[in-house]
Amino acid sequence: MGRQSPFYNERNQGVQRHAEATEWRMSLEHMENMPLHHATPSGAQRPGWKPWVFSVVTALLVCFFSAGVFYLLLFKTVGEPCVAKFGPLPSKWQMVSLEPACVKQVADWKLQILRNGLYSIYGQVAPNTTYKETAPFDVRLRRNKGIIQSITNNASIQNVGGIFELHEGDTIDLIFNFQYQVLKNNTYWGILLLANPQFVP
Repeated sequence: MGRQSPFYNERNQGVQRHAEATEWRMSLEHMENMPLHHATPSGAQRPGWKPWVFSVVTALLVCFFSAGVFYLLLFKTVGEPCVAKFGPLPSKWQMVSLEPACVKQVADWKLQILRNGLYSIYGQVAPNTTYKETAPFDVRLRRNKGIIQSITNNASIQNVGGIFELHEGDTIDLIFNFQYQVLKNNTYWGILLLANPQFVP
C-alpha cells in the first residue's frame, strides 16, 4: 500500500476532533437538564420536623393523661354536696353540708376548712365606683393570710376563685382594703367541696 498523504491524515484528525467536541457538548447539555439532588446515603431518609413534633405531642398527651389518672387515684368525688356561701348582703353565711361538715364559719367573709379535699372557690366583687377616698382599691382572697388572688381593677365587676387542694385547719377569707370600696349587696364568695382524698396518710 502506498503512503497516505498528509492532507488525508489532517482531514481524518479534524473529523475526529469534531466528533469529540460534539460528544462533549451533548454531555454538558445532558448534565444541565438533570434535576439537582443532594447526596444522601443509600437507603437513608431525609430528616424532617414532622416526626419530631409528633413525638413531643405524644409525650405531652401522656403526661396530661398520667396527671389526670394520678388525681383520680388521689381523690374521690363527693356523693353529697358540701357548699358554703357568704353574701351578697344582707345575706350572711348559707351552708349545705354533709356530716361531718367540711367547713365552719369563723366570721363574716371568713371560714375554716374541716376536711382535706379538692375545693372550688367562686365569687364576685362589685366595686363601688363612687368611692373617692385615698386608700387604693384592693380586694384579696386569702388562704391562711397568704394571698390567693388580688383584685385592683375597680372599673367593673370581677370574678374571684379557682380550684384548690385545701387541708383541715386552713382558713379562707375575702378582705377589703377599705370597707366602702365594694358594693356588699352585690359582692359574695362561696366554696364547694369537689372531692375527698382517697388515701389518708
